[in-house]
Amino acid sequence: MSIEKGRAYFRALGIEDRVQEFTVSSATVELAAQALGVEGARIAKTLSFKNGEGCMLILAAGDARIDNHKFKEKFHFKAKMLSAEEVLQMVGHPVGGVCPFGIDESIPVYLDESLKRFTTVFPAVGSANSAIELNLEELYRYSRAREWIDVCKLPE
Repeated sequence: MSIEKGRAYFRALGIEDRVQEFTVSSATVELAAQALGVEGARIAKTLSFKNGEGCMLILAAGDARIDNHKFKEKFHFKAKMLSAEEVLQMVGHPVGGVCPFGIDESIPVYLDESLKRFTTVFPAVGSANSAIELNLEELYRYSRAREWIDVCKLPE
């Protein structure tokens, strides 16, 4: 089960006790925000994109949207999200629980600048009813992010 991959990842780091599992769904930004009692923007959603033969992950604030122009300028190809089947096959976590924890280390992970507005954020931990609160330094380190990037836009 995918949550077990996420839990095992944090167990190895000695912080499995910080993983939260809910009796309700946290599969969308809105549902996760309700389950946690925080504003939706603080949910660190993980977006999955095709890149050549594989995929890449971008974590962004819950209220951010991919800016196609910025994405293409940064990566030199058009943003194309993975289907739910591709996400499960390539990343190993189901849609609603996608995260950079407990995945193949060859998958590139990036963090969008939209997250920098917050002291802590809440990414999923591999299931549609889980999360962990991490500060930005922890998120960068534990996600094995390659770099901070600016490929999103915020609501007006």
